[in-house]
Amino acid sequence: MRVRESSLYFLPVVTRVPLKFGHQTITQVLCARVRLVVEDAQGRIAEGWGETPLSVAWVWPDDAISYASREQYLLDLCQRLNATLPTTDLSGHPFEISHAFQAQLLFTLASGTPIPHLATLLCFSPFDLALYDAYGNLHQAPVFSLLGKDHLSRDLSHYLAPSAKFSGRYPADFLTQPQSQLPVWHLVGGLDALTAADLTGHEPDDGYPVLLTDWIARDGLQCLKIKLRGTDPAWDYDRLVRVGKIALAQNVAWLSADFNCTVTDPAVVCGTLDRLLQDEPAIYARLLYVEQPFPYELDLPQNQIDVRSVTARKPLFLDESAHDWKFVRLGRELGWSSVALKTCKTLTGALLSLAWAKTHGMTVMVQDLTNPMLAQIPHVLLAAHAGTIMGVESNAMQFYPVASAPEATIHPGLYQRRQGLLDLGSLGSTGFGYRVNEIPRVLPDPAR
Repeated sequence: MRVRESSLYFLPVVTRVPLKFGHQTITQVLCARVRLVVEDAQGRIAEGWGETPLSVAWVWPDDAISYASREQYLLDLCQRLNATLPTTDLSGHPFEISHAFQAQLLFTLASGTPIPHLATLLCFSPFDLALYDAYGNLHQAPVFSLLGKDHLSRDLSHYLAPSAKFSGRYPADFLTQPQSQLPVWHLVGGLDALTAADLTGHEPDDGYPVLLTDWIARDGLQCLKIKLRGTDPAWDYDRLVRVGKIALAQNVAWLSADFNCTVTDPAVVCGTLDRLLQDEPAIYARLLYVEQPFPYELDLPQNQIDVRSVTARKPLFLDESAHDWKFVRLGRELGWSSVALKTCKTLTGALLSLAWAKTHGMTVMVQDLTNPMLAQIPHVLLAAHAGTIMGVESNAMQFYPVASAPEATIHPGLYQRRQGLLDLGSLGSTGFGYRVNEIPRVLPDPAR
């Protein structure tokens, strides 16, 4: 197939409570939604949709440049991508088109600006997702059923190294039997009230839970991701213990710890874990993994930290650093045991990282970018097919639930966590199964 048309929409979303990323707190975000029209060699036409929140604070945590300026750089790049993609002569499977576009054009379009690698991938991701949706709609089949040798012209040895390990293997070979329901992780933010003593009086009175115990009771949560500071070991330990004791009292099965990419010495993480093991062994036992304590850019000499001391204690997941499979390979050399996949780095990149990681004995997880609206659906589908360590993280229903109200009329089980699960049963049978024509969403005018 070839891309014939591309349309880009920016959808503003406002948080109901602040969302903290590292040193930055956000109260709103723009989501980039893309519609592609494609045509195959027989002249058949199909459309596909993709969406990603342009989370500036996550992909570009640089206080030296104003938030507004960083966001504008991302919007401008999205518009250049929208104008460029239909003009290329790239054709084939979406995996092939996306990989070639990234190799030949993506970073050239971003050159001349200070946009980081991760932010560049973020801007391309809605286009990448729309390619897959269009291909599935063209073939009247689900996206994840079209990733084998019957649809791809080359095996993974063309894309990954060492190539011999991937000869005759395709992305489909690394997928699992899809789950129709997934355990879901709830984000316990650093600003969240755990008990009544934490209330400030400024919490919104909008009908949603405020205290952690209320969220657990309402959604039947079994998995809690705990956001930590990474720069204050005493605060971090206290936070782990406080959330852990609530988890024990409420029979929550699993915890994870996110140190916010602010740690530079593995001894800080090891000290926290060792103290937890000694003083609170029941909480330590529920801690399933640790997520990305260390800085983003693994390829910088100062960030090439040997982390084997941490992985000796708990699985350690690359997240922000796992830009692509080459960064996953570098991470493994430094001692990382696991990788968090995200559709906002492109599904193509996620599939390559999944294949490389599984081939080299690494476990995987699918982590959230607080995905609302259409962005939620490929995110959850990837987790359903990837064979994650435990379900999927999904927290848009905590921070901006109203944003997804139109989509929730068609897919209620994907936008409301019930009994600790998300339910994929409402999805359609082609593409990502958005059923976009049934969703009562009024779009703004396309971006120009």
